[in-house]
Amino acid sequence: MASHSATIHEGGRMVVPADLLRELGLQDGDTVVLDVVEGMLRVRSRDAVIAEIQALARGFVPEGVSVVDELIAERRTEAARD
Repeated sequence: MASHSATIHEGGRMVVPADLLRELGLQDGDTVVLDVVEGMLRVRSRDAVIAEIQALARGFVPEGVSVVDELIAERRTEAARD
């Protein structure tokens, strides 16, 4: 793991070196999520965060169950009551 340095400019702006952006799979205009973890700044792509959340959610859904199908059925039941 190579270290890089960056300078904080006026207004809190920081330029991330291009090779780090490539390593993260980021391009101009991409949205990132910033977290401070144990005093360190963590930068992740929005897609990486979504994938992490989806993986966590999968742990709560039994094998062979479709949450989407259950939600649709629930909404249809509610609509039929109205």
